[in-house]
Amino acid sequence: MKPYQKEIEAYFDARQEELVEAISRLVAIPSVKGDSAPGAPFGPGPAAALEEALKLAEEWGLTAHNHQGYVGTADLGEGEAFLHILGHLDVVGPGSGWTVTQPYQAKVVDGCIYGRGTDDDKGPVVCAMLAMRAVKDLGVPLERSVRLIMGTDEESGSADIAWYFQRNPYAPCTFTPDSGFPVINTEKGRYHPQLGGSWEKSDALPRVTSLKGGFRVNVVPPEAAAVVAGVGEEEAQAACRAAAQATGAALTVRTVEGGVEIAAQGKNAHASTPEEGVNAITALLAALKELPLAPCPSTHAVKGLAALFPHGDWAGKALGVAQEDAISGPLTVNLAIVELGDTGVTAHVDCRVPLCANEDNCTRVFEAALAKAGLAVTGEGKMVPGHHVPGDSHFVSTLLEDYTLYSGNKGECLSTGGGTYVHNIPGGVAFGCGMPGFDTHLHGPDERARLSDMLTSCKIFAQVIVDLCAAQ
Repeated sequence: MKPYQKEIEAYFDARQEELVEAISRLVAIPSVKGDSAPGAPFGPGPAAALEEALKLAEEWGLTAHNHQGYVGTADLGEGEAFLHILGHLDVVGPGSGWTVTQPYQAKVVDGCIYGRGTDDDKGPVVCAMLAMRAVKDLGVPLERSVRLIMGTDEESGSADIAWYFQRNPYAPCTFTPDSGFPVINTEKGRYHPQLGGSWEKSDALPRVTSLKGGFRVNVVPPEAAAVVAGVGEEEAQAACRAAAQATGAALTVRTVEGGVEIAAQGKNAHASTPEEGVNAITALLAALKELPLAPCPSTHAVKGLAALFPHGDWAGKALGVAQEDAISGPLTVNLAIVELGDTGVTAHVDCRVPLCANEDNCTRVFEAALAKAGLAVTGEGKMVPGHHVPGDSHFVSTLLEDYTLYSGNKGECLSTGGGTYVHNIPGGVAFGCGMPGFDTHLHGPDERARLSDMLTSCKIFAQVIVDLCAAQ
């Protein structure tokens, strides 16, 4: 039995109603990013959510402070914080398709609380705050202080945290309950080059006159379409049948003004896990390269892209950048957006790079491969390195120990291709609140959190504060 474990268990036995009420207060505020204003750098919604969260912190006996609308802080203990808990109060847009409740009306159904922000990240912020309150109410003598940092711009670039840490020091220990358990201590780096090429308009036939696919860099594109002049439907359909069989995408052909349109339907997925999707752009390129296209600039571009980004090559083998390490795993590549016209092409690529990647073995190799195909990086060519915190550190070991203690699950360190709120924070890891195997409908309709998991998270966070900050 750990110090205060029995008291922590008892404290949260009857706190569910209070937890629901607090989360509901924050969910009711539509805190999607809006136009900047004095005291509200990310719009009125995030600013209102911040004020409500600070009000809640004061009601619970914590020391609250608004940092010019960028972040809010709630403190427990005296002096410079030893532990930072980093969450955010802004949310993605409501979207459509909600069935259990309206996005900004929290509702409890079958042991889960539904509403935008219940999982990401208002619910976890309340869990952390309630854990701090528990430590205070239980009278635990603290030798070190803890600070809850509540951001307002995580969903749109994290300018809030950049602003804050330009003016305030990092803590020795930081975790964000904006992901899942157990501990994510390794995050791949990011390389998001924009590439392209330009040429004089050609009248050669057959040729691709337009191609468009994708809508976000971090999403495997589910749709793409191209118009080809100088070929008939039957010829295009033959190429599509072969490509559909090879790629698993659905390809259709129809006659349009200026030629035939070939459309590809794939399956979207997050760019960090491209193997879970079906890339419509690379499937379309696979069909186009089978056509008897004339030797002209657009053909060179299409065939160049098809050669550099063959369908199913998520590892970047054709680019020559395939690599991996034992800690962070393999490099992944997603050809996310392509737009080609009569006089040029632009494309956006999402690479998630392992810890072993660097300028020499990744970006320079990538650029050289492009050059051979007559393309070049035209923007956003800087690599963001990966993030890693040793799994055997006292801090991470404490998190894993307390997670196992209250959840009954095995604690282990995980690696992700996605980025978390602590990617650029020295020593920061992601820790909670989602439990393994539970679908929270993140960023989708009927976003939810399981209340039993949230109460367990409260206990875990309280114990972590005791273990790291209490007087020994």
